[in-house]
Amino acid sequence: MDRPQLVKAMARLEAGDVFTVRKLDRLGRNTRHVLEVIEAIREQGAGFRSLTEGLDTNGPMGTAMLTIMAAFAQLERDTMIERTRAGLAAAAANNRHGGRPRKVDDAASAARSLAGTNRVGLVPRRRLTCRR
Repeated sequence: MDRPQLVKAMARLEAGDVFTVRKLDRLGRNTRHVLEVIEAIREQGAGFRSLTEGLDTNGPMGTAMLTIMAAFAQLERDTMIERTRAGLAAAAANNRHGGRPRKVDDAASAARSLAGTNRVGLVPRRRLTCRR
């Protein structure tokens, strides 16, 4: 498991504890992983509770609801990833890229090369215009 804080929290669990999360989709990457983590919690004699979904696994109804909620949490996460990828693809298609703006754009870089210097402040403004 590549989540050191989750491993640390699981190691501190004792019988009778209730492992509480704010939101179910923060517990694992997919439904199977969430169910495996909760099963490990239950094997240690602890309960599980999710505050946002109002989910408590003490009892068979809670366990059934957990499976359904974990599936919906994965669906929500997958949908968010899909939308993010679509947004990035649309931005790339419009020649827009993420990140902060460049300090020096391509035109200024070309002008510096023409002037024979790498110092930004030494290129006169008139050298950046092209006359025909």
